[in-house]
Amino acid sequence: MKCLHNLLKGLSLTGALFAFQACYGMPEPSLYDERGEASMSFALVSRATGEPLEGIRILGGTHYGGNKDELGVTGPDGKCQVSIPYQRNVIGPFITFEDPEGKFAVKDTSLADLREREIVVKLYPAL
Repeated sequence: MKCLHNLLKGLSLTGALFAFQACYGMPEPSLYDERGEASMSFALVSRATGEPLEGIRILGGTHYGGNKDELGVTGPDGKCQVSIPYQRNVIGPFITFEDPEGKFAVKDTSLADLREREIVVKLYPAL
């Protein structure tokens, strides 16, 4: 009798775990590495010409309008790989793309989904 009781208890636990997985799916692997950072790539191009933009600064912070740290600068191909630090209870890091020469308008955005690892950003010429 005790064996049957333990068997039924094990089956009900297995059933609960199966239902949880069916509802919520398998847990995704962590977006963050051992240092607590998510690696992302940006490619910046001119909206007018489609040409890659070199020397655009990529700044990041935890809230809109707050202090931002420089994460990277685009190279001759308009690309830059940056590391986004882990931020608890933040919808997404706030990213600013800024042309030090002022030829292109500053663009602010929030990254709501850090799973998108290769992002193309089109900047408008400054007015």
